[in-house]
Amino acid sequence: MKLNNGFLLMVLLSAVLLFAACSPNNVTKEDSLKDFFDSSKVDGCFAMFDNGTGQFTVYNLSRYKDSAYLPASTFKIVNSLVGIETGRIVNEKMVIKWDGVVRKHDNGDTIKEWNKDLTMAEAFKVSCVPYYQEVARRIGKDTMQQWLDSLKYGNRKIGGSVDSFWLNNSLKITSDEQLGLVKKLYFSQLGFQKRTQDIVKKVMLQEDNANYKLYYKTGLGYRENGRSIGWIVGWIEENHHPYFFVLNVEGDPNAELWTIRKKILTGILKKEGFFEGKK
Repeated sequence: MKLNNGFLLMVLLSAVLLFAACSPNNVTKEDSLKDFFDSSKVDGCFAMFDNGTGQFTVYNLSRYKDSAYLPASTFKIVNSLVGIETGRIVNEKMVIKWDGVVRKHDNGDTIKEWNKDLTMAEAFKVSCVPYYQEVARRIGKDTMQQWLDSLKYGNRKIGGSVDSFWLNNSLKITSDEQLGLVKKLYFSQLGFQKRTQDIVKKVMLQEDNANYKLYYKTGLGYRENGRSIGWIVGWIEENHHPYFFVLNVEGDPNAELWTIRKKILTGILKKEGFFEGKK
């Protein structure tokens, strides 16, 4: 069996051991993590890979490896990589001017952080959709397709529109593939120049203190049936030791996944002993 852009082979082989002997050496099915999802009234999965020990911890293995969903704004990782590699984004300081269209949240509140000129780093941090839609248009459909194929990213489907395929359920990806992508990015093993990957890693840094560094990208969208999907993908680094993770959550259309997803991630990481610099 060939490894397909992630940890799928490892997980499948480990799953066989799990069901046969119930004691795999490197996989822990952490069913206790279900409480974090249940308390927020959402479904989902979580997985973490300890690069130093090879230990893999997962909740809801079947969803993790078999179910694919729109990547939503987690696709800004790839959009940034392709944009920089092709020169459509010069660097993280490149400004794209606001088009003057006032965007609003679903509840009617103005998205103030989007309605202005932004650098790439700023647009990445506030997950500005219009900025990255313009980047995708500048990249073009054919070039974008070539990179999706090269990366073996999800189902690789763009559909009819180059500026919305990651939002409209044309493109779909599994949690396993998301985890594999950020691991390769960390080690600069994707098919991009090192400079390109270094810039994207830099803008993914969300928290930095004496105990840890936390890198991630969030995503939020809606399935065809109206259910909401939330993501957080990235890694946490303590004592120069990376742990790669992916969180996928699903809830009712009105579920406040933008806060629920971070609450779940923080709770799980605390449970696993992170944030104290002792890992």
